[in-house]
Amino acid sequence: VQLQASGGGLVQAGGSLRLSCAASGLTFNSYALGWFRQAPGKEREFVAAIKWSVVYYGDSAKGRFTISRDNAKNTVYLQMNSLRPEDTAVYYCAARRGVTTTQATYMEYWGQGTLVTVSS
Repeated sequence: VQLQASGGGLVQAGGSLRLSCAASGLTFNSYALGWFRQAPGKEREFVAAIKWSVVYYGDSAKGRFTISRDNAKNTVYLQMNSLRPEDTAVYYCAARRGVTTTQATYMEYWGQGTLVTVSS
């Protein structure tokens, strides 16, 4: 299983970014996909997850971020709007078979991460 995250970069506060995570080597529809992030000196934090059409968001993402998936492209997206400096982190996509989880510990596969930097 491989997860390839992309789309990170430098953006000003209030701006938007869309992250993508292309998956291979798995039966995409059978997996729950999630986004987590980790800022320097902090623990990995749950951002959003999706299984079929059911979505979950962490408190920091609610109202600003949207997770979606394209099963035809084996890709999951994270649209991030109204970005804040505190959103600065490395963003990771992850996958697991079965039910969705907000716990990083239970994710089976991880991408390499993509850096998002939000300037004030």
